[in-house]
Amino acid sequence: MAKTITAECINCGACEPDCPNEAITQGDPVYVIDWEKCTECVGHFDTPKCLEVCPVDGVIIQNADHVESHEELEAKYARLQ
Repeated sequence: MAKTITAECINCGACEPDCPNEAITQGDPVYVIDWEKCTECVGHFDTPKCLEVCPVDGVIIQNADHVESHEELEAKYARLQ
């Protein structure tokens, strides 16, 4: 499943340059993750980079509206390449 950023985002911008799929952009008022591009870094890294670089715990969470299996994330990664 794709990630989403909550309203508790502090707009530091740490996540945007580290997203290999360019799924993270500046929103209003906080950064947003495009679920159609988010593969949770499947195909790139073992864990989502946004979670690694975000300085605030619990701001980047699972997007319950877009539940995807690991296999679906792999297929999305392949489509994006």
